[in-house]
This record gives sequence, C-alpha cells and structure tokens, in this order.
Amino acid sequence: MDTKKLRQKILDLAIRGKLVPQDPNDEPASVLLERIKAEKERLIKEGNNKRSKKSAKTSDTPHYGNVPFEIPDNWVWCRLEDIANIGTGATPNRLNKEYYNNGIIPWINSSSTNCTYITEASEYITEKAINETNCKIYPIGTLIVAMYGEGKTRGQVSELLIESATNQACAAISLIDTNIKAYIKNYFEGNYFHLRKLAEGGNQPNLSIGKISNYTIPLPPLSEQHRITTEIEKCFSIIDIIECGKADLQTAIKQAKSKILDLAIHGKLVPQDPNDEPAIELLKRINPDFTPCDNGHYPQLPDRWAVCRLEQVVDYEQPTAYIVNSTAYDDSYSIPVLTAGKSFIIGYTNETTGIYSNLPCIIFDDFTTDSRLVDFPFKVKSSAMKILKICKDIEIDYIAMFMSITRLVGDTHKRYWISEYSKLEIPIPPKAEQKRIVYAVRNLFAQLDVIMESL
Repeated sequence: MDTKKLRQKILDLAIRGKLVPQDPNDEPASVLLERIKAEKERLIKEGNNKRSKKSAKTSDTPHYGNVPFEIPDNWVWCRLEDIANIGTGATPNRLNKEYYNNGIIPWINSSSTNCTYITEASEYITEKAINETNCKIYPIGTLIVAMYGEGKTRGQVSELLIESATNQACAAISLIDTNIKAYIKNYFEGNYFHLRKLAEGGNQPNLSIGKISNYTIPLPPLSEQHRITTEIEKCFSIIDIIECGKADLQTAIKQAKSKILDLAIHGKLVPQDPNDEPAIELLKRINPDFTPCDNGHYPQLPDRWAVCRLEQVVDYEQPTAYIVNSTAYDDSYSIPVLTAGKSFIIGYTNETTGIYSNLPCIIFDDFTTDSRLVDFPFKVKSSAMKILKICKDIEIDYIAMFMSITRLVGDTHKRYWISEYSKLEIPIPPKAEQKRIVYAVRNLFAQLDVIMESL
C-alpha cells in the first residue's frame, strides 16, 4: 500500500468537496467570505493592515472563470489575499554585525518549511535589524510557504509555533479568521504542486508575493471545513497506524532474514543427512595439511560440520586492475561500477578494459567490512576493496550468507581483510548440506520479499 498516495488522495477529495457530505443547513461560504472581507476592511481602516494595490474592494465578487475544478454549490472560490494578509521578510546586511550579534529574535529561511511546524530557528537577529530593514516579526500561527526553488522536501505550508522573522524567500500568510486555518493548511498540503506550477524563472523557479496573493482557493462553509478537518485527521490517524505497522513489519522481516542466516550457519535450518561426506574431507581436498579449528565459537555444530578460518577457503585479489578511470557515469553505458557499501552500483561506465569477469565473486569493503555477492561483469570505484574467490567445493552463496551477518566495527581507517576478517572462524557444512542451506534460504527470502513488496 502506497500510504503517501493515499494521503494525497484523501486531501484531493477534501478540497473538491468529496470527502464529507454537504449539509444544506450550513451557512453558505459566500457569507463567510463576506464576513472575512469586512473584517479585513475594518482592520485596514484602523491602520492595522495595509491594502494590497491589486486587492478588490469588500463588496466586489470577482468572477473565477478559469478554476482548476468544480466545487459544491454552497462553496465559493476566493483569492488568498481575500482571506489573509501576505508578507515576506528580508536578509539583514551580513556585514553589519549589529544586526546579528546577541540577537534574540528568531529568523527563519525557506529551509524551515521542511517541517509541518516551525518550533525553532537556526539564526537570530536583533531589534535593530527589525527597525532598519524590511524584516517583520510574525506571530504564532502564521503560515509559511517557500517561495524560492522547488519548495522543500515535504512540499507544503508550515506553521509558526514561535514568533519569528523571515528572510525574503518565505511568504508569511496571516489568516484574518483563524478558524479556517486548519482547512487552508490542508488545501495547501493537497494542492501545493499546483501552486508551484505558478513559479517563474530558470533552474530554480520562484513564486512571487503577487502569485501567492492571487492564488485561488475553494472555500467551504465553516461547518463543513470543521467536518473535513475532522475526517482528514481520522483518516490520517489510521494511515499512521498502517505506516507504523508497516515499519514494524519491515523491521520484523529484516530480523527474520538475519535469524534465518544465523540458523543456517549453525546447522539448524535444514536437517542433516548421515550419508553426506563430512566437511573435514572436502577441506582436506582443498588443503591436504588442513587442521580444523576447535569448536570454541560454535560448540554445538552438527557432527559432520567443521570449523576453519575464512582465509582457508577464500582467496583474495586486489582491485587495482579494475578501477574505473573516469567517473563520467551514464545510465546508458553497460558496465556497472561497484562499491561494497549500501549504494552498491554507483554508476555505469563505457570503459571496455579492466573489467572483472571471473564470476561469481564477493566484493569486500576493506574499511567497513560490508560485502556483496556479484555474478555480473563490473569495474570498481577505488582500491578500498578486496575481490574474493571461493575455493572449489565450497558454495559461494553460503560464504556470502556468513559474511552478510558478520561484520567488524572499529577504526574506520583500518583495512580489515588481511589483519582480522580473513582470520574469522566459519562453520563449514558438508557440500551437499551447503546446497540444501542455500536452496532453503533462497526460498524463505523469496517469500519474505513477496510480503515486503506488498506493503
């Protein structure tokens, strides 16, 4: 279930009047709008607000012929400036230390809109900065919209929970009637990217105060706004539970995979077969002088298993000959460039020489001890890697399983393979049991992956 898309669908239904039923007894939104306009006009006359140069008079009812969608009969379209005061801020001269030193007034920028609520500022300015620049302190409850760039990661309106000034990249929206704030926030959340399309400019399109002020909003009756907000909160609380359960299930699946591998390397995943050749015999074929390690780390292994050091069944090669010459990667190229870390494939190259193809193999990050099983030709990013080949009669998938749950953590500037990791003891099953283990793990992991993909 894509819960992000589900949230967006709920918001989309809400702002179109399709989330909750209309009540014919509700006071029409047109009456609400006129009341808000009258209040704004009163504040202007008292000198508490300034009239926008382009704003309509209170009695004007503008015609909206190019609205983005149809709304119910008792709703009304309005401009944001009809129901709010919209302002911005400034960046006080950085060279004037009196604007910043010992400042106690929070001052935010557009990055703050990453959060639904703004509770703190990364910078502070002084009273002198307020008095001598275009900065203004906005009250708690003011809505903030990023004007520059593509908006921030959440793509939304944020709400001030602290009194704060802003820079010029923020639009500050102070609603005349705070009772409509919850609905307006939901409208921005559900329709934010429509607003972003109004931005103008090159690589980083910018919204202007004019564009934001003239932004059209479908206004429902106040009672319906309350019903919409309540329904959204109810739906989102259910989605929160789903997401929490989804995260818990993802964690459980990850833990289950780790447990499966742990059982596998301790001889507890598949049954033993008394007809299997003991592991000591295949290890002696690899090295006639082989002497098994004691079972100190694995005291309860099955009888036909043996313990050896990784270096006794794994050879390594330095990756020098396979390092990519150019990092001008392109997805249209055919040869992947690998790292053993989380990113794994970091790009694709068109280089035709120095390609590793003695497959399959395991790549090992010498600093982090991350490892990956690889079965396709590749080049590597750097020399901070070992390329591992597994001795004949040892299943490479089995070794990869052991390594995937066996890491060393310590000095990040230390190379681990030769000094420590290759000396680690590994339990070795009979060859036939190695195959059974690999087969069982693949099947179990496939079932868990199906569950993961369905979340």
